Amino acid sequence: MNNNDWMNDPALAGIDRKKLGFLQALVFESRTMNKEQMLPFLMAVAKRGQSEHITFSNEEIETIAATIKNYSSPEEAAAIDKMMRMRKNRG
Repeated sequence: MNNNDWMNDPALAGIDRKKLGFLQALVFESRTMNKEQMLPFLMAVAKRGQSEHITFSNEEIETIAATIKNYSSPEEAAAIDKMMRMRKNRG
């Protein structure tokens, strides 16, 4: 995913732009991280999201994931699928 065209997709019209911007920043910030850096980063992101009162409903998560996949490489789409499966298995 090379740009933020996904944020302008009509499927996301009902989702607050602040939430989408938050996600775009996460993608940009995490691009160069290795596996060891990712967990501390995600924990910091969760804390930042809480402090900014950013939460996502299950429907928003599903819509955003499906939309981002449309703008992703096959490898990125596979990673999104894996994350979504892990999320569903979690609870």
